[in-house]
This record gives sequence, structure tokens and C-alpha cells, in this order.
Amino acid sequence: MRSAQAERTLAGKRSGRGRGDSRGRGLQSKPVALRICLVTPHAWSVPHDTNEHVAGVAAALRGRGHDVVVLAPSSRSADLVAGRRALQEGRLQDVVALSRAVPVSPRSAVGIPVGVRANVATALRRGDFDVVHGFDPAMPGLSYVALLEAETTTAATFVDPERLGFPARRNHRDRLLARIDTLLATSDEVATRAGERFPGAFTVVPPGVDLDLFRPGRKRNLVAIETSAAGLAVVRSALRALRSMPGWEAVLLRTVRLAARPSIPIRLRDRIHVRTAVSASARSELLRPAAIVVPSPEGLRRLREEAAAAGCALVEPPGVLAQPELAAAALLRLAEDRDARERDAAARRASVADASFADVAEQLEGLYSAAARRRRPARTHETEPLADREWIVADLHMHTNHSHDCSIEPAALVDHAETEGLGAIAVTDHNVFAGSLETVELARRRDLIVIPGEEVKTERDGEVIGLFLRREIPRGMSFAETVAAIREQEGVVYVPHPFDRLHSIPAPATLHHHLPEIDVLEVYNARLLFDAYNDEALRFARKYGLLAGAGSDAHVLQGVGTGALRMRRFDGPEEFLLSLRTATVLRRPKSLAYLQSLKWVAQVRERVGDRR
Repeated sequence: MRSAQAERTLAGKRSGRGRGDSRGRGLQSKPVALRICLVTPHAWSVPHDTNEHVAGVAAALRGRGHDVVVLAPSSRSADLVAGRRALQEGRLQDVVALSRAVPVSPRSAVGIPVGVRANVATALRRGDFDVVHGFDPAMPGLSYVALLEAETTTAATFVDPERLGFPARRNHRDRLLARIDTLLATSDEVATRAGERFPGAFTVVPPGVDLDLFRPGRKRNLVAIETSAAGLAVVRSALRALRSMPGWEAVLLRTVRLAARPSIPIRLRDRIHVRTAVSASARSELLRPAAIVVPSPEGLRRLREEAAAAGCALVEPPGVLAQPELAAAALLRLAEDRDARERDAAARRASVADASFADVAEQLEGLYSAAARRRRPARTHETEPLADREWIVADLHMHTNHSHDCSIEPAALVDHAETEGLGAIAVTDHNVFAGSLETVELARRRDLIVIPGEEVKTERDGEVIGLFLRREIPRGMSFAETVAAIREQEGVVYVPHPFDRLHSIPAPATLHHHLPEIDVLEVYNARLLFDAYNDEALRFARKYGLLAGAGSDAHVLQGVGTGALRMRRFDGPEEFLLSLRTATVLRRPKSLAYLQSLKWVAQVRERVGDRR
């Protein structure tokens, strides 16, 4: 059972979980204890650079008082059995193995197995996490699935550049970006590469290093030379330099199992040893006494930070991969000049003084808090401001013949809406406002509420609807300018069909950036071809506490009312927003093919009439 402190969670917890109005407050001056889920797609039973980062971050976050669970695949049967038992009993602690490592090819169209998806969904539901943090989610795997399934604050860290080698499908990429609150990378290079596939604002965090584990030892004339297939030429160059370094020994360091091993000259065999060190503890034993380290240009990325923490001078001249002889020259210079060697080691150790896992954990706390603050506070329904008002059915998205692709006469719309039992409609013609004004006038002496609106095409981020407008807003402005123009009229910002990827829609980064300005998000649009787009909008609205809207997007009379809300009668924009708090979505679907055919027939008739 969680402590009382743990029950005070990060802002942004899902509603309906007994946490009152804790959402939206964020971390106070003293961080509260969070329940954090770290998810890696790499087998936990096999050493991997990303997993070392995850393990270090998990330990540091636990040291700061947080409850951290790592979800990972594994190749060990015992781990899988223990993970299955943990899921069944709902006791998720430390590391939980959810599946075997899924061998998904970057070029493969095969998705994640259904059983794996189910395990991830079950773990997130039973784990009751405040934060879900996925690592290397660029390709299908546990991280990718966890970020899609999460309904709380999310973060994604890109560590392994090899998982960025192939372009993601656009719909997969956009779905993922819409679910991620914070994008991170462990180096500028990885951030640049990840940004090409997943556009957004990346925060670079250190890969992390255990400064205690890699504290400097007593140095001796020892060179650690990392060996890898891509860096064999650099290794050979360093071994040639060793011939001119009497009194020095070398360790050929293999940071992955079965790494390439160069031939060792006979005259140097008594001075060279080969060691395999795939774990951090094994590498620390070799690096602490080493005076110089020659990392492979394409070897273990974290070896440089570990060597710097261990007080080693590094041989990594620019262009060494193209000119391996540069490694020999740099190694000889450091071996001959002790002062230069010690200055280099001291400078490098100072550079990682603020790059420990504890520093990474502290930075993550701030990022989690900033992301959580973007979510709206929880709403309590203990009192209903409009409880004395009657319930009505409202369709918040439709068009008249003032839109270029619609033939509905405003007078016919008003009559039909009343016949269908609607209590309110919003007329939202494409980039014109006259249809709204005409409909408002026709309904002035009726019980039908007509909200004047406009569906405005932005420059490159889809459409934004302004409700309760007084005048027309020009098309072609940026998303931000369009929202500002609606706000200038004290209108309501309503984002329609935000995830309908068959049409132009806002970029995920745009939605996240403008969350504070969005009043209503359309979670049901009756004209969408795929209902999954509506489901995605509903998840987004629930996650960020946005008010939910619904509309038919009707272009023919028969479509009016096929998407609507049951809400309290309102008067003006303020009461409209209050009424939406207790509104429920009504789905009244009709055949989309039937409605579309009616629209095409109406358009053909109009064109024929124009020609006459």
C-alpha cells in the first residue's frame, strides 16, 4: 500500500481516481513521490546501452524517493514467469518482464503481437502510474506500445541511433507524437537524427554515469583500447604506437560480446591483454587504473563518459575514422607528456561532474512537472451550475450553402433541425460567416439556439472553428494567429476532427503547444471514415482534461444531428462552456456512403443549374 505522501501525485492523474483536484498543480517546492514507469524495448537479460541508461535513471529516481517500475522484454524463462505472475497479482515492482524480445524489422509491416499489447495495457492499468517514460520508441516495441496506451504524463527518450535508421510511417509517427508530452535525447547527434523523423522540441539529457562506481583509481601506464568491427583500423594504429611506448601496457576492451579482435603483434603479446566488459561494473574495474582510453569511433557511446569519470585521458582526435593514424599520434603525445595527460583527464572529469544519473533524475523531475502542468485541473461534479436548465441535443459542427461544398439552405436547416429535435446547432461554414448570420436571423423567434461560427482554414495546420463569433475571420493565417483572432472576438476555440489523417490537421507539436488556448476538442465527428480517429481524439481530450465537442459535420440535411451532445440549455459562450462540463456525446451514425452520395448529387445538381 502506498504511503500518504505517494498518494499526493503529480498533476495530470486521470480523473475518477479519488485524488480530488490534485491535477494541474504540478510539483511543489518539495517534489512529491511519484509512481514512474520506465519502458525499454531491449531485452533486459542482454546488455544494452539503452538499458544501462534506464537502469541508472531508475536507481537515481528511486534514490530521490520515487517508486519506479521498469517494463522490459527478456529472453530468460524465469524472468517471463515472474513477470506473468506480477501481472496476475497486480504487484509491479522493480523490473517486470512482459514478453520475449520482439524481433521487429524496420522494414517489416508486422505489428506488435496482440498478446504483448495486452500485457502492456494491463501493466499500465494495474500499475496506476503518474508518468510513463518510453525509451527508443522509434520502432515497434514495448516503448512504442506503452506510449500509445498511456493515459497519463508521458516522456520519450531516444538513445540508440541505430533505431532511427529507417523512416517511420507518417500515421505511426503522428500517433506517437500526439501521445508524447516531452521529447528527449541523450546527445545532440541523436536529437538531430530523431528530430528528422519526429519533429518537435527535444531536450538533451546526459546519458548518465555512476560517478561513484567509476571514481578514479591509482593510475598506471595502462591504455584501454576499445575494439569494434568499424574501428579496427584505429585499434591497429594504437597498437603500432604502443611499440614506441616502453613501459606501457594495453587492454583490448570488448564492450560487446563477440566483438572483432585484431591480430596482436608477437613482440607486444606480453604487454597486451584482451578483456570483455559488457557491464558497467566490469568496465569500471578496467577503467579505474587506466591512464589513457582509446574509444572506438562507433563503439559503446557511454564509454567516453565512463572513462572521463574514471579520470582517464581520451584519444579521440577529429576525423580519426577517416585517418586512423591520428590516433597513434595523439596516443604518443599523451604517453610522453604526463602533465598534458593529467590536464586532459581533469578537464574531462570536470565535464561529467554534472552528468551523473542523479543529475539526470533531477532534470527529469522538472520535465515531468512541466509536462503535467499542461493538463487541465480535474473537474468535480458535486455542483452543476446549470442544473435547473432543461436538457437539449446540440450539433456543434455543420454547414450551409454558403460553404463551397454544401447546398443546405439556411431556412431548410432551421426547419430540419427543429424537426429532428435539436435544441442547438452551430453553423460553421468554410471560411465564410454570412451563413451563420443568416441562420441566426431565421431562428431568432424560435426555441432553436443557433451559434454563429466559422471553420477557418489555417496556413498549414488544418482547420480551427470559432464559435460565438461576431465577424468573419480570414483564412490562410497560422494556427496561432487564427486562435488569436477568435480570442479577439471573445469566441470559443473549437478544434474539429484533430486526428483525421485523411485531411489536413494540426501537427502534434501544434496541438501540444496550444493546449492552453483550446476550449473544446471535437471527439466525435460523424463524417470520419475511420472511427479510430474519433477514439484518438477522445483519448487526447481525456488525457489533457479538454472539454469534448461533437458534431455531424453535415453537408446534407440528412446528416444533421448524426453527431451531437446532450447538454444543458445555455445562453452565451460562458454558459456554453459550463454546460459542456456535464455533456455526453451522442452517436447517431448513418451510412457515410449514403450521406456522401447525397452530397455529390446535390453538388452535381448545383453545377447543372449554374450552367443553365
